[in-house]
Amino acid sequence: MRTLLRPWRGALHRLIARAMLSVVVPTLNAEAHLPAFLERMKPADEILVVDGGSTDRTIAVAEQAGARLLLAPKGRGRQLAAGGEAASGDWLLFLHADSLPAPDWPAAVAAHYRVALDKAACFRLRLADRAWQARAVERAVAVRVGLLGLPYGDQGLLVPRALYRAVGGYRPMPLMEDVDLVRRIGRRRLAVLECEAWTSAERWRRDGWIRRSARNLFCLGLFAAGVSPSRIARIYG
Repeated sequence: MRTLLRPWRGALHRLIARAMLSVVVPTLNAEAHLPAFLERMKPADEILVVDGGSTDRTIAVAEQAGARLLLAPKGRGRQLAAGGEAASGDWLLFLHADSLPAPDWPAAVAAHYRVALDKAACFRLRLADRAWQARAVERAVAVRVGLLGLPYGDQGLLVPRALYRAVGGYRPMPLMEDVDLVRRIGRRRLAVLECEAWTSAERWRRDGWIRRSARNLFCLGLFAAGVSPSRIARIYG
């Protein structure tokens, strides 16, 4: 592992001098969420929208906002992999369009730059719902991240470009692409930013709080057991 990491450590002086941030967001019919997302992420040096075949106004919204647009085969893993390859920043922030970081996110990212240049980071999850079940899910996610170092994509992933490349980046998987990547990064190289990302709770409201959470946990267990992401995707729904 030390041999693998040695090539990217030499890039740290560039990150200290001027850290360029690229935000990569995969989209598919994200018209409802994308305007607020793009507005919030304006402080980034580059915003790359990777669309997987939207039939609504997602592409028009991205173009009107001045974001860089990339078309990729449908599938979040494929889109993230394409975005990671095309992004030009020293740091890459991968985030879903329905996840909205708090307004002070640039300060939290800058603080991470100063103290953890060789680590990835994620946001703290907040669900956009007032139900007590939402707070319970948030606490469970915090425990999962703290103990296992396994944030999901709706918490975002901030990672130095050199580290991203050293571990192989996102793989074009139909599901679990986020878990797959953070497992290769490792818990000791993952921090939690002092900032929340508010995420849509639509899936939990639609499927039921307990049922959705249990299904997520079951899918994680299947992946850990070696079940193929294609089979897990059919269960995930």
